[in-house]
Amino acid sequence: MPNNTLNLSGKHILLGVSGGIAAYKAPILVRRLVEAGAIVQVVMTANAHHFVTTTTLQAVSGHVVRDDLWDQAAEAAMGHIELARWADHILVAPATAGTIARLANGEASDLLSTLCLASNAPVSLAPAMNQQMFAHPAVQRNLTTLKTDGYQIVGPDSGDQACGDTGLGRMTEPEEIVQALNASSAKIGTGPLAGQTLMVTTGPTREAIDPVRYISNHSSGLQGLAVAEAGRQAGARVILIAGPGVDPCHGDIARFNVTSAQEMYDRVHEHLPETDLFIGVAAVADYRPANAQQQKIKRHTQAEDQVQLPLIENPDIIASVVQAQQAKVVVGFAAETNDTLQNAREKRARKKLDAIVVNDVSDQRIGFNSLDNAVTLIHTGGEIDFGVQPKTAIAEQLISQLAELFAPKLQA
Repeated sequence: MPNNTLNLSGKHILLGVSGGIAAYKAPILVRRLVEAGAIVQVVMTANAHHFVTTTTLQAVSGHVVRDDLWDQAAEAAMGHIELARWADHILVAPATAGTIARLANGEASDLLSTLCLASNAPVSLAPAMNQQMFAHPAVQRNLTTLKTDGYQIVGPDSGDQACGDTGLGRMTEPEEIVQALNASSAKIGTGPLAGQTLMVTTGPTREAIDPVRYISNHSSGLQGLAVAEAGRQAGARVILIAGPGVDPCHGDIARFNVTSAQEMYDRVHEHLPETDLFIGVAAVADYRPANAQQQKIKRHTQAEDQVQLPLIENPDIIASVVQAQQAKVVVGFAAETNDTLQNAREKRARKKLDAIVVNDVSDQRIGFNSLDNAVTLIHTGGEIDFGVQPKTAIAEQLISQLAELFAPKLQA
């Protein structure tokens, strides 16, 4: 019976079915998604056909099942890209060890893996495999990678398996998978940023000196993560551009991991045309070595020998976002050690930002690698001080203030 508490009304769910015995549950899963109000399109891997038929899945979904990246009729109009854009959420159930490995390594060897790479939609995986396979270090490494990349993992459950084993690896039941999707999307589309796309940059960048050394800073990315999550809870579709070492985020956040300032710049501008509100929290390196060495630089043995490290400027990401005039509102962050407010005011005016958020990182209680922060939001109409409190609370208050201050621009 349908669960009346579930509401995926109008949600475009792309269901990927890979080749495991649990694929026999796919028609039931489609029925439960449809009963919750979702519009479902199914994509099958080649091996999935051994366990369930396209006829069955087409009958319960009401849509033609796709299974071939080289379908000439569909690909004449770049069908895989259109399908990737169509999806509000991608669900892979069952997700076999092979499918998980392909996704963790960024492969695009079939239609399903290509869609996962080509879409900004959040991706959920429901693993299903033999208990020994699930426990294998390689599978666990791949799942950790996917979690870090922002994938949501649903299950698996423990119990009897088709092979006769008992243990962790059974695919979570269709009803529970639908409940997990419902919970993850419950807050999306409601709140002060409903209908808006928020892009957040966070974390440090690393600028290579040689293959083993780099220039970086102490940023943990915690404040940017908190801002991204607060934006998600405020109803925004969130794009997160994260530097190295940044903790995992919610699976509904479209996350892109980068290393260098140039990579961050490229990712930002790739997704800027779809962005309404841009918040640059990342601690981007201002300079990088002019010529990163291909081999490790050896220590010089003579006292008079000195290593010269010429530096060149990195692109100014926040300034370039303002100049592009694509985002409706652009907010920057500034970490200062002296003349905090004055330096931030000048930076906001110089870069023509809608607002800037500044904190004093010389205060050892807050800022880098701390769970707490204290910031001041500076905008054209005034300044708002947020005293020492958890970064999550700072983020929630900041998102609330920005949504209110810039509602006319965002809704224009």
